[in-house]
Formats: sequence, structure tokens, C-alpha cells
Amino acid sequence: MTETTLRRPPFDPELEAALALVGDQMPSTLTPEMIPLMRQSPVGGGEEIFEVLAERGFGWRDITIAGHEGGEIVVTVIEKEGRTGTGPGFFHTHGGGMIIGNRWLGVVGFLDWAERFNGVIVTVEYRLAPEFPDPTPVEDCYAALVWTAENAAELGIDLTRLLIGGASAGGGLAAGTTLLARDRKGPALIGQLLIYPMLDDRDESVSTQQIDGVGIWDRGSNITGWTALLGDRVGTDDVSIYAAPARATDLSDLPPAFIDCGSAEVFRDEDVAYATELWAAGVQAELHVWAGGFHGFDMFAPHAAVSQAMLAARDNWVNRLLG
Repeated sequence: MTETTLRRPPFDPELEAALALVGDQMPSTLTPEMIPLMRQSPVGGGEEIFEVLAERGFGWRDITIAGHEGGEIVVTVIEKEGRTGTGPGFFHTHGGGMIIGNRWLGVVGFLDWAERFNGVIVTVEYRLAPEFPDPTPVEDCYAALVWTAENAAELGIDLTRLLIGGASAGGGLAAGTTLLARDRKGPALIGQLLIYPMLDDRDESVSTQQIDGVGIWDRGSNITGWTALLGDRVGTDDVSIYAAPARATDLSDLPPAFIDCGSAEVFRDEDVAYATELWAAGVQAELHVWAGGFHGFDMFAPHAAVSQAMLAARDNWVNRLLG
């Protein structure tokens, strides 16, 4: 019998210990039947976020706006209580494989920057697949970005310092929304923060074959997410660059990008390839591949040494971009 599974890079020892604990709560492979159950217990997007906001002196308000084709979506505006003046805008697109999660998932990672730079976070509740397949999620994100720019004066956002960012599916949506903003001539963005982004529906890379039945968000989960988003079009030529930015053949005239990922995650090769294509197009990009990292390791094991290094690199990039 031929061995077809490719050996993967080892997990970082600290992360491997954390993964053993996480494994009881999060299955390696997410199947379509599990989506409703996963939506009932949002990882990192539950009630604890409101306690963090209160402790740190942040206020928030929900606003209903028009999304794709006029459908209603919610954006939440988050800023320090009593904030005055203007500062950068942090436009946030949440993760969850296009199928789970909510607008609060990942927002905590942006609070330090909002505080440091007197900025405002706008996080969007885009509609999820499979109920709302492509192009609804990315078009909802773009509609919310346009709303943010149009209301910049009222929000106290300096439009020359509008940054988009998200993790996982949110990173893919941030990249897709950035492409839409380029092709539709606005809004202008100062940078794109692509945290282990989900960019390629084609299931062809070495890393997707290596991470199968192991870790967080493996090959099977990825197929589940992309199939929910694209249906029968998944893996075919009938997929837009805004849905799967890895398919873009022209990445010129994009804002500077920050891309990170782990060496032991499905998205590794597509993330490295995207950075390479950005450089080839003459775009500034910073790439970090963290040795032994599984998908989302900074969220699941924030105190591990490699997680601290990952967060510090991200922080350093934002400081240089906005400082």
C-alpha cells in the first residue's frame, strides 16, 4: 500500500501541549452537519468580549446599514469612552471559515491599536455561507467599508489612515475587499493586515495535503468552508478574485500588506504565494511564517513563546505603518 500522506512540519512543543487541550473542544475536521452546532458556541466571540471592553474603557454601538443588494447588516463601532479628535480607522472582518463566527471574533486584538492611536474600530457582521453564498460575504464587507469611509467625519476617522484587517476567513475577506476597493476606485486603504488568511479554494497546495485530520481547521474543514461559500463552482474556473484572492493575476496598486501564518497549517503555502505575488507586482508586503504554528495558535495558546513573537511582529508592523 502506498503512503500518500505528506509528512507535516512538527508542531512547536508548547503549542502541541495546548492543542491537546483544545482538541476536546474543537474537532480537527468541521463537516457541513456541524455548522449549526458550532454557531451556538462562538469561539472568542461570546459574552467575554463585553467584559473586556468594559474593563478597558471602550464603548460600542451597533448600526444597521445596507449590505449586498440592500440586505440589512450590522456594523459595530468601538472606541474609547470620551474619545475626541480624529485618528485611524481599523476596519475589521472576522474569521470563521465563511460559515461560523461573528463580528466580535478577533476584535480584542485591535483594542491596543485603537487605544494607542486614538482610533476607531468598525467591525462588520457580514452574512455567512451557506445561507448567503458568494458574493454576499465579501460584498457585505465592501458595503460596510464604503459606509465607514462615507461616515469618517462623524466617526472621527482620518481617511488617510484607514486600515483593513482580519484573521483566517476574515483575512481572505480583507484581501478580497482590498481588491474590490482598488478596482472600484475606493475607499483608499493605508494597509491590509492579513492574519493567516484563507485565500485559495483549489485544495492543491502541499500544506493542505499535510494538514489533514490534525490541528485546527484542517483540509476537510477548509473544503467544507469553501464549498459552503462557492457551491458547485469550488475549484473551477468560475470563481472570482474577490472570493478567492489567490486567483488574482494582477496584484498591482494595492496597499502594503502584512501576512502571517504557521508552518503547520493549511494556509501556509497560499499565504506565502500571495506575499510572493504582491512583491512581484511591486507591492510592499511583510511575511512571517511561524515555526511549528497550527492555525490560530495565537488565539488558542496566547502565552506560548511563538505566539508572543507573532503578536509582537504584528504590533510592530502596525506601529510602523501608523506611527
